[in-house]
Amino acid sequence: MLLALSATAIVLLALLWELMLPRLRGGLRALRAHPREPEQSGYDPGRERRAEQRARTLLRSCVNEEEWAMYRDLGFIRVWGKLGEGPRTDRGELSGGALYAYLIYPHKPIVAYLPQTSVLLNEYCVAFPDHTRPYGSARLPDSDDVLARWMALTADERALVGDANMHLPGRQIDPETVRRDLRRLTRWEQERLGHDWRGADSVPAP
Repeated sequence: MLLALSATAIVLLALLWELMLPRLRGGLRALRAHPREPEQSGYDPGRERRAEQRARTLLRSCVNEEEWAMYRDLGFIRVWGKLGEGPRTDRGELSGGALYAYLIYPHKPIVAYLPQTSVLLNEYCVAFPDHTRPYGSARLPDSDDVLARWMALTADERALVGDANMHLPGRQIDPETVRRDLRRLTRWEQERLGHDWRGADSVPAP
C-alpha cells in the first residue's frame, strides 16, 4: 500500500513539473529581458547632507563676509536692529548707532538683545517649513532656515517682529547659553579685528 502511494506521489510530482516548467522558463526569459531595479525605500541617507551643503553655499552667497564668517565659526548670525532710533547728539541729531541687535540661530527663536549691556529683550518665534516635494517636512536644512530668518528680518524687520510669537527671554533658549554666545561673539570680533590689524601692518609700503 505504501509503495503504491509513493509511486502515485512521484507521478503527480512529475506531472506538476511538466505543467510548471513552461511558466518557469517564460518567467526566466522575461526577467533576463527586463531585470528588476532595486526597490527604492524613499529615504536617501545622504540627501540631508547634500541639502545642507547646498544651503550653506546659498547662504554664503547672500550674506556679507562678516556674517558668513560668524555663522561658520560660531553657528549664528547677528543682525543689527533698524526700527529704533540711535543715540542723539547734543544738538538732537541722530548719530545712527544701533541700540539693539538680533541673534539668528537655526531652528530656534530669534533673540533680541542690547549689545552695550548684553541684556536680553525678547524671543521671536517664526517657522519656515520645507515645502519641497516629494520630501517636504517640517524642517528646512539648518543653513536654509538661517537664511530664511535673515532674509525676513533684513527685508522687513517690522513685519517679522509683528507677525512672530513674542516671548520673554528663556521661553525656548536658555539665557545663559545666549550670554555665553555673546561673550564668544565679543572674543571672536576682537580676534578678527586683531587679525585685520596685523594683516594691515604686514602689507609692505608702496
